[in-house]
Amino acid sequence: MPGKNGSMSAGGPTAATDRAARERILLKRYHERGDMSARDQLAEEMLPLARALAGRYAGRGEPLDDLVQVACIGIMKAIDGFDVTREVRFSSYATPTVLGEIKRHFRDRTWALHVPRGTQELQLKVAKARDELTNELGRSPTVEEIAKKVDASLEDTLSAIQSAAAHRTRSFDEPVGEDSTLAESIGGADPELGRAEVRVLIDEALDVLSDRDREILRLRFEEDLTQTEISKLIGVSQMQVSRLIRQSLARMRMDIESSAPRRSSAA
Repeated sequence: MPGKNGSMSAGGPTAATDRAARERILLKRYHERGDMSARDQLAEEMLPLARALAGRYAGRGEPLDDLVQVACIGIMKAIDGFDVTREVRFSSYATPTVLGEIKRHFRDRTWALHVPRGTQELQLKVAKARDELTNELGRSPTVEEIAKKVDASLEDTLSAIQSAAAHRTRSFDEPVGEDSTLAESIGGADPELGRAEVRVLIDEALDVLSDRDREILRLRFEEDLTQTEISKLIGVSQMQVSRLIRQSLARMRMDIESSAPRRSSAA
């Protein structure tokens, strides 16, 4: 609505122009005169922007107050890095800086277990895509739909979804009952003892494979690389890697099964 003097109301273009001019004045006072009070004042006035941007990531496992603090750090970095000679609004410059700071917080500080950087970044895209698809479809999306949305392979998308569990670990000292801790509740026999014979069988069965096939299995199950990553290292397509893995496992299974009668006889 126009005001008495014909200008737009407080939320209109005139108010926005006034805010932009005020931001530039404070920025010039800080960058050209070293006025720290101007820096602090601008940071305080940008708090609503920080809260709004932090709110986009609410409900993803981090307290909102912590995200606001991270967003404020982004605001301060934007103030320090702003070039007053550029004709751009500070809020337009600050927004990607703040969002980048929040994403780095999720990527670098909230992962309790080691997860490859690419998987961390994809996990954030998957989380966002899942929210958007749920709103669009009115139901939980399938993995295939999420993969298509983020333009990633089905395997990489599954890895990203599974990696979400690495955001948090539980302390062994966490109480799970009266006079009982998590460590006490999960104690038991070492499962590795029962797997010793299996390891011997697998080691023997590996001898039926070529050096390349053994290397592919090592990269997949020991190094935990994806089929796409293996394909780049080996120099074949991802589909070929998938086929080679299946064939290698089938050959090892046949060798183990055929050796069972021999082991029984020897016993």
